[in-house]
Amino acid sequence: MTHAKRIAVAITGATGAIYGIRFLELLREVPDVETHLVISGPGKRTIVEETEFAVSEVEALAHRHYDNKDIGAAVASGSFRTEGMVIAPCSIKTASAVAYCHSDTLISRAADVTLKEGRPLILLVRETPLHAGHLRCFLALAEMGAVLIPPMPAFYNRPKQIDDLIAHTLARVLDRLRLPHRLTEEWKGTHPRSPRFDPPGA
Repeated sequence: MTHAKRIAVAITGATGAIYGIRFLELLREVPDVETHLVISGPGKRTIVEETEFAVSEVEALAHRHYDNKDIGAAVASGSFRTEGMVIAPCSIKTASAVAYCHSDTLISRAADVTLKEGRPLILLVRETPLHAGHLRCFLALAEMGAVLIPPMPAFYNRPKQIDDLIAHTLARVLDRLRLPHRLTEEWKGTHPRSPRFDPPGA
């Protein structure tokens, strides 16, 4: 593949492995995009627990995949040019490692490289409820330039199935990467319905 837009993708052990899997599937539909995947050990376990996919099937969705212990892999270097990195889902452990520059895995190292090179780093952080430590971590990430997109469902688009909720979140991710998609339509504003009768006191 020549002149491809490289996107680094990581799947960690937080619940919501389907976000990363579906994101890889969507990127395969975008012309001239090359995906570089890292799955953490807990991420592999979550894929098996939460989905019908085998880890090898998820890895096959990417153009290249790497071992999370391989800190000498291509995505560990800033000279390996990418359009950005997406961690979907992102565990609190991974978010904390990135926030405090604890780069002892390929995922955290690649994320740190993404930030230091001024490229988009998008984290689909999955945890609730949030305590003060989580919020401090989020603030540190935001101050460093990371984009946090927790996979919170929206209902104004009237989702009918789980995949609609997943698609809505991933549409926001693709928008931030400036990649084309047909997952959602551009918001045109609200169109209030006419009331059937005037409420009391109107």
